Amino acid sequence: MVAFFSKWLTANHLTTLRVVLVPFIYAGMVIGEDDQWILLGTWMVFLIACLTDYWDGVIARHQGKATKIGKLLDPVADKILICSLLILLVAMGRAPAYLTVILIARELIINGLRSIAAAEGEVIAASSGGKSKTITQMVAVGFLIIHYNTIGLPCHEIGIMMLWVATGISLWSGYKYIVSYFQNLPND
Repeated sequence: MVAFFSKWLTANHLTTLRVVLVPFIYAGMVIGEDDQWILLGTWMVFLIACLTDYWDGVIARHQGKATKIGKLLDPVADKILICSLLILLVAMGRAPAYLTVILIARELIINGLRSIAAAEGEVIAASSGGKSKTITQMVAVGFLIIHYNTIGLPCHEIGIMMLWVATGISLWSGYKYIVSYFQNLPND
């Protein structure tokens, strides 16, 4: 299946698709604020956007084309997807502002460290904690998009609980990034 799709798609196409879907998800959340069916459709578009995060890596490895621009765009696309939707969820009263501020502040700090490290010729690779953080944030945002009780699940409550878990993982993985950065500083 990967070989079939990789004839027409590159990993960067999927990464770009993740960003392109954000306004559609945003619109669905605003238009369908009180309509469970629209929110379910919006969640499905969000799920597609989240799956592109996995499949762009699979295609890049299959094609042997892990590009520098792809390594830059992939985490940026994740942050655009998650951070913009978290801000909207705060505005809609579905997510606590303080958790969103913590999550976005962590992203800015780690991106700053990565930029400094890159300027020094060092690369701070994504860790398993960072990947777990992204997945947990995606699950939290997905439940908060649906918001209503669905198939017997209290989506809002699950989303808030997962947002707390994502915040904990974010703080821990952020700490690990900072420690890694300072341990790898050259001795001047």
